[in-house]
Amino acid sequence: MASEWPNRSIKLVVPFPPGGAADTVARVYADKLTVALKQPVVIENKAGAGTAIAAEAVASADPDGYTLSLAPAGQLAILPHINKEIRYDPLKSFVTISNLATVPYVLAAAPDTPVANAKELIAAARKDPGKLTYSSCGPGTLCHLSGELFETQTGTRLLHVPFKGSAPAVNALLGNVVNLSFDTLTVLAPQIRDGKVKGLLVTSRERSPQLPDVPTAAEAGVTDFVVDSWFGLVAPAGTPAEIIRRLNAEIVRIGALPDVEARLDAQGLRVTTSTPEGFTDTIKADYGRWGKVIKDSGVQVF
Repeated sequence: MASEWPNRSIKLVVPFPPGGAADTVARVYADKLTVALKQPVVIENKAGAGTAIAAEAVASADPDGYTLSLAPAGQLAILPHINKEIRYDPLKSFVTISNLATVPYVLAAAPDTPVANAKELIAAARKDPGKLTYSSCGPGTLCHLSGELFETQTGTRLLHVPFKGSAPAVNALLGNVVNLSFDTLTVLAPQIRDGKVKGLLVTSRERSPQLPDVPTAAEAGVTDFVVDSWFGLVAPAGTPAEIIRRLNAEIVRIGALPDVEARLDAQGLRVTTSTPEGFTDTIKADYGRWGKVIKDSGVQVF
């Protein structure tokens, strides 16, 4: 019964391998929830199929409050547009709990890629369409769609090389296997600060304190290229409202803790907790926005 919840460990599913922004957010909140709920909140990384595997597993789980999911924008606002075979509905299969954090994306170039800035990249891509490659954290993810939006906004054509998660995608960039990569500030900022890859632009409206020397897309000459990814918390549809209210209250309280804000800020993430209804509104708005991008670009992934 909801009144007895929780009396055992809780599983928090993350649809990516360890090491990315989603995993970082999940572990920060899971640590605090473990203390608050007096039960272990255990991370289960379940990558694959552009986050669909994790979403389908959570959607079919018992709605008893013992299975939660870290839900990224790509899973709920993008993938349903491009994979008609998925077995979940972004709104009907889950009950929203709260938004957790947002993070901008970064476009980076491999060490041996002969471009120093976005202007040179665009010129090179226009000269040889489809020659330059970019890695993403998976087909249908926001990493991928950032590339598609970039192509649309710049009149270029790149070759997409998807990986199962951010870690292998960035390793390909570090090893010059691909020329470029779109990923979160959390993932790419350390590599750029260490001089291992070249930061070409950030997708936020203002420069990031973590990468003060990297221009925004607008400063780099790419208009209307603003991508702020979000990560939220959901549970299977039918999870008791009493449990959802308790989780939301704890998440909002945790998000306001100075050490949580500091831990996420250090990774380029911004705390953005919300009401369940507020998170639902965010999903609906981005579902419409990315649906248009997908339609305009003609992308087909599955």
